Amino acid sequence: MTVRRTTGGGSVLRPRVTEAIVSAAFAELAASGYARLSMEAVARRAGVGKAALYRRWSSKEQMLADLIRQAVADTLPPAPATGAFRSDLRELLGALRDQVAAPVVSAVVPTLLAELRHTPALAEVLQTDVAGPRREVGVQMLRAAIARGDLPPSVDVDLAVDLLIAPLLFRVLVTGAACDDPYLDTLAAAVEAAVRATA
Repeated sequence: MTVRRTTGGGSVLRPRVTEAIVSAAFAELAASGYARLSMEAVARRAGVGKAALYRRWSSKEQMLADLIRQAVADTLPPAPATGAFRSDLRELLGALRDQVAAPVVSAVVPTLLAELRHTPALAEVLQTDVAGPRREVGVQMLRAAIARGDLPPSVDVDLAVDLLIAPLLFRVLVTGAACDDPYLDTLAAAVEAAVRATA
């Protein structure tokens, strides 16, 4: 997970300090969970003074929201364009699997999801900057399949997007089960059948 070298407060951190804070914040989140994470612990792990954090963020909520926003800014998978819905779907599932199975992501996402109802800034960034753009990729893929005649126009696009994304996220982030290529092949076939059933 990489983050651009600017902060929400507009100040520019020295590159080494930036990388140290980013690594420390996500490592501390993975190790301690959101509730136990503190600005002091992040500063200590990063080897910087607390002032380096508080000059830019007033709270851990603001800090993590900003770092997550920056971390996902350049990781949106493009809408697949293989020319067929099944292969588009398989390509999208592979791209999403590779993202959510990354060690840092799989370690921090569950604790972030647990905070959505209680932490508005995190809920906003996860919905607006993480989930929203990825759902839009799914919408684009579905609409392209409908336009080609691969799917009927009566497909429930909103429900279909849920079906594209939710099973994979549940398997990787909740159960921690294997998600290898043969599994994705089977999942793609199952999701395609489920999407067609929404018509």
